[in-house]
Amino acid sequence: MSAAAETVRYQVTGMDCSSCAAKIEGAARKVDGIQDVKVSIASQIMTLEVDDPGRRLPILETAVTDLGYQLDRIGGQKGANSEHDHDEEGDDDHIPDLSHVTPAYKRALWIVVLLNVGYGIVEIAGSFIAGSQALQADSLDFLGDGLISFLGLIAVGWGLAARAKAALLQGIFLGLLGLGVVASTVYRVFIEHQPESLVMGVFALIAFVVNVLAAVVLIPHRKGDANMRAVWLFSRNDAIGNLAVVAAAGAVWWTGSQWPDLIVAFAVAGLFLQSAWSIIRDARSDLRQAGR
Repeated sequence: MSAAAETVRYQVTGMDCSSCAAKIEGAARKVDGIQDVKVSIASQIMTLEVDDPGRRLPILETAVTDLGYQLDRIGGQKGANSEHDHDEEGDDDHIPDLSHVTPAYKRALWIVVLLNVGYGIVEIAGSFIAGSQALQADSLDFLGDGLISFLGLIAVGWGLAARAKAALLQGIFLGLLGLGVVASTVYRVFIEHQPESLVMGVFALIAFVVNVLAAVVLIPHRKGDANMRAVWLFSRNDAIGNLAVVAAAGAVWWTGSQWPDLIVAFAVAGLFLQSAWSIIRDARSDLRQAGR
């Protein structure tokens, strides 16, 4: 990195999980002259060092926006998808451009939030009825997706410190839920118990339908705003996870064993805990950066 290196920050719209942040970081690091890339899933801010902003940043912005995310440069010239410039002051209180947020846009996101949180609660009840750990773990995905989308809706105009504090609380809450599922699954390892495969399969199929409905709600928007496209992909990936639980239910019925249910539960809960830890880690980093 040359002596003329400059620190640049972007607001990133469209991230839903830690894998999104990793994908963006990977694309940014491939651009020559850019180093020290850090994308926070908590505050949705990307920070990087660049040695020739005028030449490197357009390439970076194209690389990231081509992945389906919207960039809005903080305290500098407008990014690839920005519609206005920002002053150098007040970066931590930067409010992204909201001109693309229509009533239909917000209504669709609220429907997705309600579908995810609502069915997450229903699936928790279903996991106890069926005696299924995989269903219990899958319910975490619904709750996590709903809470992340909810935070994205209500925290749009918040400063860095406020967003980080909210994300930290969210990450701790989700992490505790994930640890609870892991603990109950470990307990089931030592207690012989075969889940009700039919009930388990029914709830998992309903979960699949709910995720498809969430995706259908977003169909009119998925080619427009980057955030909506990302939520669309996220809903699709969740639907694939629901089918894994359906497959586990079939395996439980076929083998007469609880192990397919437990294996899927451990896998889903492990991925969930990884995401929760990413939120906590990034939120703590953002709080240090904000000096709070």
